[in-house]
Amino acid sequence: MNEIEKSDQAEKTPEQLSEPLAEKPHTKQTSVAKSAGIVSIAVMFSRVLGLVREMIFANFFGAGFLYDAYQAAFTLPNVLRDLFAEGALSAAFVKVFTDYQIKKGEAEAWRLASLVMNALAVVLSLLVIVGIFLTPYLVSIVASGFSPEKAALTVTMTQIMFPFILLVALAAVAMGVLNTKGVFGVPASASTVFNIVSIIFGLAFAYWLSGGDWSRSNDKISVPDISAQWAIIGMAIGTLIGGAAQFLMQIPSLLKVGFRFSPILSFRDEGVRRVMKLMAPAILGTSAVQINVLVNLAIVSGIDGGRSWLSYAFRLMQFPIGIFGVAIGTASIPVLSRMASEGKLGDFRSTLSSSLKLVFLLTLPSACGLVVLGEPIIRLIYERGQFDAADTLMTAYALGAYSIGLTGYAAIKILSPAFYALDDAKTPMIIALGSIVVNVLASYFFRDLLAPYNLGHVGVALATSSVALVNFFALVLMMRRRISGLNGKEIAASFVKIAVASAVMSAIAYFSYHFLNNLFGAKTLIFKLVEVFVPIVFGGTAFVIVAKILRVSEIDKLFNTLKRKFGRK
Repeated sequence: MNEIEKSDQAEKTPEQLSEPLAEKPHTKQTSVAKSAGIVSIAVMFSRVLGLVREMIFANFFGAGFLYDAYQAAFTLPNVLRDLFAEGALSAAFVKVFTDYQIKKGEAEAWRLASLVMNALAVVLSLLVIVGIFLTPYLVSIVASGFSPEKAALTVTMTQIMFPFILLVALAAVAMGVLNTKGVFGVPASASTVFNIVSIIFGLAFAYWLSGGDWSRSNDKISVPDISAQWAIIGMAIGTLIGGAAQFLMQIPSLLKVGFRFSPILSFRDEGVRRVMKLMAPAILGTSAVQINVLVNLAIVSGIDGGRSWLSYAFRLMQFPIGIFGVAIGTASIPVLSRMASEGKLGDFRSTLSSSLKLVFLLTLPSACGLVVLGEPIIRLIYERGQFDAADTLMTAYALGAYSIGLTGYAAIKILSPAFYALDDAKTPMIIALGSIVVNVLASYFFRDLLAPYNLGHVGVALATSSVALVNFFALVLMMRRRISGLNGKEIAASFVKIAVASAVMSAIAYFSYHFLNNLFGAKTLIFKLVEVFVPIVFGGTAFVIVAKILRVSEIDKLFNTLKRKFGRK
């Protein structure tokens, strides 16, 4: 394809896009629902183990000096991971890799995969080296409110974990290849491997470096003894080893689907340039999200325990986002990319609409449940050892604020990659950059509004939810223009029905929890389990009944999928 033909292809209108292409795909297609189900199961195990990991941190390090330092240290490599790896890279690579399979054949597609991996290895290795040297200056920006002792510990752990970005970027390319080939379970399980390995090696290094034990105090201000600091450094080492495992565990599956590594490097290659062209605006868009993260963390760095409370709350909020939002988004990216490449605009619209309705069905009741049952859930999971009742309450407040934007956050995981599938990375970028203004204004407004009540960290969580909702509505409006409609009436009707069912569920869960708490109190583990799971069962049953009465079609489709799945088994 010459340069003029490539330019014409990139500038197609929706009407031109709907014209079918002559060539058929080389990879067997699977439905979004089926693929999302596979990913959801894998992600569920990952999120459960992620909670176990957080429980270990809460038990041994609490919410204060040590965990604040760890979270700040992990911020920089984690921000760069989001910037260069999972979001921008996965979506851009899947789009170009899919086009290569359809239009140029398998050999060229595998060559592209090697080129992209090699280019990433070179660029990110240089970035890691520079980042390690600049860490003291970077930490002074993201942790401006830290004491000198806490900042010094943060610098050490940041330098240890900086190579994490390179390892996860390579894992993201591997995931993109496997997803395009219809393999979802293995890459989705990579996070599970990360959690297992980081827990085992983290605790092993923590005990080895600390001499086998360290003092545990609920004091969030004073400097912990040296053995405790060595222990948290051990957890940082475990995190880095877990990142390596996340990539290495996908290599056998890559070889199985036909990938063969080639030691070639070219930044002028057509495919590499296309990936970079798609990634550039995606990186700028993602950078806006990360700027928001850094702004929020800087705002709470002066609140002792603030970073820890937000981190523990965000982990719980990420549970339904990962199981439902990320799973559906991961499954839909290859399907939407293939439909766009084949010019099937009607199928593209229907698939995207169906995916959004499925996200609403699964995340809206989840958000309501976290608002109503946040405190008993946090008490059950975290409240032990270093993590006390005051930490539970503060984390619950933050969780409620985060949950307000949960559904919008999950829907963005589908909408943004949908634009990339249409060779449009600029629209999500512009919207994300605009969100910086929203975030800054909302962060300062909500923080100052709630600071007199010692809830400044909750204001930051509310700002995050505000940004998610604004981004979601902006993406929806632009997608409607891009593909000439989005089945808006169906989506709105489905959302209203799900919201009504969620409201009934919330009321039943709220009253049943308070009844049980007043009757028994959360005195033992058994009572803690009862006050969490009984309201969940009652509320969940009520949700299904009301959804059935209101004829929410998505719930019937979900049950039918489960019946077919278990029926075959």
